[in-house]
Amino acid sequence: MSIKRIEPGARMSGAVVHGNTVYLAGQVGEGETVTDQCKDALGEVDRLLAAAGSDKSKILQTIIYISDMAYFGEMNAVWEGWIDPANPPARATSEAKLAAPKYKVEFIVTAAI
Repeated sequence: MSIKRIEPGARMSGAVVHGNTVYLAGQVGEGETVTDQCKDALGEVDRLLAAAGSDKSKILQTIIYISDMAYFGEMNAVWEGWIDPANPPARATSEAKLAAPKYKVEFIVTAAI
C-alpha cells in the first residue's frame, strides 16, 4: 500500500494516509480560551481531513489532551457542537503538559477515507 504525506515538514507531516486510513498530527489552536483553542484546532482537523479525502463523519478515534482537567466541560461543549452526532468516534481524554504553556488542548485524530 502506498503512503501519502500531507503537508510534510522537517519534523512531521500534518497528516499521513495509509490505505484507507488517515492519521493526523496533534492539532492545537490559537486563542486565549479553551473554547477559542478548541474551535481553531477542530477547524484544522476539518481542513486536514478534507485534504485527505475524509471528513469528521469518518473519524474512528480521537485522543484529546487538556492541560488541566478543569477545562473538561468547556472542551466538551465545543466538541459536542462540532462532532457528527450520528457518527461519534471512540475517544479518550487525558490531562497532560502540552508543548508550550499557551496551549490548553490538543486533538489527535485517526479517520477512515
